[in-house]
Amino acid sequence: MRPAVAAVARLVASFRPGDDREAADLRTAAAWLERTDDVFRRVRPAIPDPHLVSYVVPIDPDSGHVLLGEHRNAGLWLPPGGHVEVDEHPAATAHREAAEELGVETSGRLGAAPVFLTVTTTVGIDSGHTDVSLWFVLTLGRDEPVSADPAEFGSVRWWAPAELRSADASAFDPALGRFLAKVAP
Repeated sequence: MRPAVAAVARLVASFRPGDDREAADLRTAAAWLERTDDVFRRVRPAIPDPHLVSYVVPIDPDSGHVLLGEHRNAGLWLPPGGHVEVDEHPAATAHREAAEELGVETSGRLGAAPVFLTVTTTVGIDSGHTDVSLWFVLTLGRDEPVSADPAEFGSVRWWAPAELRSADASAFDPALGRFLAKVAP
């Protein structure tokens, strides 16, 4: 197994699932990593299928608000994130994507390891392939400036926990509620 894929396999093996669905996704991801070294997207949108993604979920530590963007491609409110480059560590992807998509510095504020994993079929313009997504938490205050990438997001906004619970779940990544349940204090 190539070193970069072995590092991802170690991350996946270290997870404690938050629910039965995440446990199933972890088994799927572990089996996938055992049978291939081709886990990094090389050709847009879906070669290879599946491939790795890192999500960065900005959470205000004082209020629990979550920063999400109205993603142009997917048509959903999503956290920033993107595809893991060839041989890039998923944490490096998370740092890079936060800088590219929000214009924020992440040093000391981004978790060193992901806290959640999903295996999902994509929607939107580039739909129909599978993303194995590692979700990282970014501590970010609501008062801190962000500069959202207009190519990625039509807009960004902070969502209060109560707003997210009462909103139409179909407007978000299908796993967002499960992620929030896992990381809620």
